[in-house]
Amino acid sequence: MILFEKLRRCLLLSLASLLLGGAAHAYSAPKTVLVLGDSLSAEYGLARGTGWVALLEQRLKSQKLEVTLVNASVSGETTSGGRTRLPALLKKHKPDVVVIELGANDGLRGLPVAAAEANLRAMVGEARQAGAKVLIVGNRVPPNYGRDYAEKFFAMFGTISKDTKSGLAPFMLDGVADKIELFQPDRLHPLASAHPIILGNIWPHLLPILRTK
Repeated sequence: MILFEKLRRCLLLSLASLLLGGAAHAYSAPKTVLVLGDSLSAEYGLARGTGWVALLEQRLKSQKLEVTLVNASVSGETTSGGRTRLPALLKKHKPDVVVIELGANDGLRGLPVAAAEANLRAMVGEARQAGAKVLIVGNRVPPNYGRDYAEKFFAMFGTISKDTKSGLAPFMLDGVADKIELFQPDRLHPLASAHPIILGNIWPHLLPILRTK
């Protein structure tokens, strides 16, 4: 009976070890994250390595997360441009996660919200079809664009996230947008000192996605 009990305990310990090892492997499995954004993610007007995407890469390394980060952001990009470029990027990089930070330029140009929404939905669908999880990064337009337009624009990101069950960072410039001292002279692009705040607005919503198998 004593021998049987010892064997039973050894089997239980081995099983627990295998389960824990599998969980650790799922957490630490290498992943590729594709960031598809505009000038807010492309370090416009900043020294290289000081934007939020570069800061994200540093954080991933400091937390020993095996993530390859691909920043495919282009200054001036619209949702239409991102939609055009995404298929080739998915084919080339085969990302596990796609971060879509687009829409600001559509809003600043006063383009129809419905058109931007259609483009974003199409990108989410394409990323999902390629096997990637999606994080949508929301934004706002200045109040001078009119309350109705501004509210519809901001609500668009949350609606898409809910409908497609995608992750959402509601407002990337939260804590930045209302502080003019954190902007470059054009009053559109944040200074490097604002980018840790931007990362702080995105990181809590990205990390749970990275932790999923």
